[in-house]
Amino acid sequence: MDRIGNLGMGAIVGDNGVTFRVWAPNANSVFVMGSFNDWKEDEYPLEHENGGYWAVHVDEAGEGAEYKYVIYNGDNKITKNDPYARKVTNSVGNSVVINLRKDWENHNFQLPSFNKLVIYEMHIGTFNREGLNEGEVGDFFTAAKRLDYLRDLGITAIEIMPVMEFAGDQSWGYNPAHPFAVESAYGGPDGLKHFIFEAHTRGIAIIMDVVYNHFGPSDIDLWQFDGWQENDLGGIYFYNDYKAKTPWGENRPDYGRKEVRNYIRDNALMWLDDYQCDGLRFDATAVIRFMQNEDPQNNATLEEGYRFLQQLNGELRSKFPGKILIAEDLKADPIVTSDIKLNGLGFHTQWGLGFVNHIRRVLLEIEDKHRNLQLVVESLFLSFNNDVFQRVIFTESHDEVANGSARLPEEIQPGEADGEFAKKKSTLGAITLMTAPGIPMIFQGQEFITYGSFTDTEPLDWGRQAEFNGISRMYQDLIRMRNGRDEATVGLTGQQTETLHFNQDTLVLAYSRTHIDHQDRPVIVVLNFSHETYTDYQLGVPLEGSWNVKFNSGWKGYDEDFAGTENMSVSAQGPFEKKPRSVKLDIPAFGGIILIR
Repeated sequence: MDRIGNLGMGAIVGDNGVTFRVWAPNANSVFVMGSFNDWKEDEYPLEHENGGYWAVHVDEAGEGAEYKYVIYNGDNKITKNDPYARKVTNSVGNSVVINLRKDWENHNFQLPSFNKLVIYEMHIGTFNREGLNEGEVGDFFTAAKRLDYLRDLGITAIEIMPVMEFAGDQSWGYNPAHPFAVESAYGGPDGLKHFIFEAHTRGIAIIMDVVYNHFGPSDIDLWQFDGWQENDLGGIYFYNDYKAKTPWGENRPDYGRKEVRNYIRDNALMWLDDYQCDGLRFDATAVIRFMQNEDPQNNATLEEGYRFLQQLNGELRSKFPGKILIAEDLKADPIVTSDIKLNGLGFHTQWGLGFVNHIRRVLLEIEDKHRNLQLVVESLFLSFNNDVFQRVIFTESHDEVANGSARLPEEIQPGEADGEFAKKKSTLGAITLMTAPGIPMIFQGQEFITYGSFTDTEPLDWGRQAEFNGISRMYQDLIRMRNGRDEATVGLTGQQTETLHFNQDTLVLAYSRTHIDHQDRPVIVVLNFSHETYTDYQLGVPLEGSWNVKFNSGWKGYDEDFAGTENMSVSAQGPFEKKPRSVKLDIPAFGGIILIR
């Protein structure tokens, strides 16, 4: 099982030369050729090992050498890249020998506790293209230039959309062609290591988005790798029957083969160990554990995929207890984050659609009379296995702002994403996000009212960050209250949530967040989902003592359109709504107030 720690796979750099090892169980013979032997196809035959593995040591090969395998299956001669290639020249080029551990010391970085994570989802190719020529994609080096900004914003973790080598130079990344290689257009392995090091030195964790539910569909040398296949399907790395079907083609990995399970498992280990990533976000885990049927409501469990996820997560949690495993499952199923001992899948947390769907629906409603405040309450109180941090919540993600949808301000006011309602409602969503129970995540540029829809060709417009620096400041204030660095708002890192006030007529909702170790420091959140500004609005509060305004979205420093309710204090009152004390305060339209004791 432990091939990385034992024999190793791919091109293993030694003190003298390189050992090449590949799995090709149906091959009659295998050769390696490369820049070290002028690409002679028959000079270096690999010896056959047990289990369909082949290996050879080449003294003349070294780091930086380009290579490929020549595989013979009967009369069929096949030239393939190394499935374990940690670097390729490009998706249709050659494999490159590289030692990922060379000049790469342990950063000894510690991921913040889950209740203090604030995640920033990033697409490397579009995040920062400043200084590049038109048509050039952003890379790890240009992205790293903005890390000071993200640190100052209060971000504690960056989730990188997939960077496995994909076809072409522009992609979302969910079409991995060479799963072990880092996208060459982004700067390859050296670029990624640079980015991770620079993030860690600023106290920012890196979570890698990985795709194990399908490979390809294009430029995949894994396809019919050693010449064998059935039903004209993918060969040894894939299912070759009805189990092959996914939403992206007939390209599901064969989780029933131990060699394929090892392959994916070695890939996960590479990101966490060799690159020192701080966690993994697994794309579309439901496609790993369910088969695609004509009736999507009646998908059959793929037992092999289910057991594989359990096995993988069990090993990763054992070897890397300080790292986070996130599932994008979208089934709202508590079994995804249940303990493996209870037959759960063992993920720490999962992306959930309940929060984003409910909040966007409420914010996109045009008339107050049709706005359903109960949807907000339901989005606040959903949790898995009695742990509020077993879900990642967001109002924007790469999926929610594309594929026929758009950025939240754009959806609120199409063509006028910088309009008053777009700004107020979208930031009301942000206030809800940063004060709700769960692990909050924002999508790149959300913090400065990025408009339109996300594509892999349009770079972020950083001019908007200067134009809407007040709104960016609001996000910064909210994030700093949420990431655990402000002791006054420690309640936002706690498990306990209580509804204090619910009024469908006024569309005002108030709730408290409390940390069990700091019961004397709850945080009260007051949200107004109506277009009315309220004066002297009375609310019951859970504890006696004085309450102060920590945050008021009506401060004109955030935006001139927000000005009007800038009070930073509240007046204490007697009992109200079965609470021992109450307060009166002014609440801005489509805005929020945060109170501390």
